[in-house]
Amino acid sequence: MTGPVDGFSLQFLIAVLGGYLLGSVPFGLVLTRIAGLGDIRAIGSGNIGATNVLRTGNKGLAAVTLILDGGKGWLVVALVGREWGFVQGLDAGLIAGFATVIGHNYPVWLKFRGGKGVATTLGVLLGAFFPAGVAACVVWLITAAVFRYSSLAALVGLSAAPLYALWVGAYPVMITAGALALLSVYRHRANIERLIRGEESKIGGKST
Repeated sequence: MTGPVDGFSLQFLIAVLGGYLLGSVPFGLVLTRIAGLGDIRAIGSGNIGATNVLRTGNKGLAAVTLILDGGKGWLVVALVGREWGFVQGLDAGLIAGFATVIGHNYPVWLKFRGGKGVATTLGVLLGAFFPAGVAACVVWLITAAVFRYSSLAALVGLSAAPLYALWVGAYPVMITAGALALLSVYRHRANIERLIRGEESKIGGKST
């Protein structure tokens, strides 16, 4: 089946569920265990993402985690978007991509206790609308380099994506990117409190 479809077919719903399940794969947890570093959730922030993997001191493993977490978001958007196009006027790739981020944040394998979805969200943005994804990545890098707060960089970077999409008139991307940015704010609420108190750990520093 290719191109637009009239309704939410069973195949499309299965594809969205597949996006959620792929998003649920905790690459950071799997890789650190394979590397003999134990349970990543027992150190640092307790998160399963690349930033916490970096706290093990293994930069290579953190980079691989970042690529895989971002890659699953990109892959789902690319495959589902190409297969279905639009479903009842909605971008199928964006819907499946959003489900992938939900899977990463709330993985069924880990009793719905996952990561914060930054890398996966960036992957979704790069797959759905490359310029918006690049804008988010660039803003993330600049903010991280200047302030050295991973959480702040994530919040500012992901907030830049819907603004860029609005500027260029990519409204479906704007809506999805905006929803993902709000989800990121919710997932980072403890980090935001620490930022306000001046207690948030910096990149390369100890986690609180």
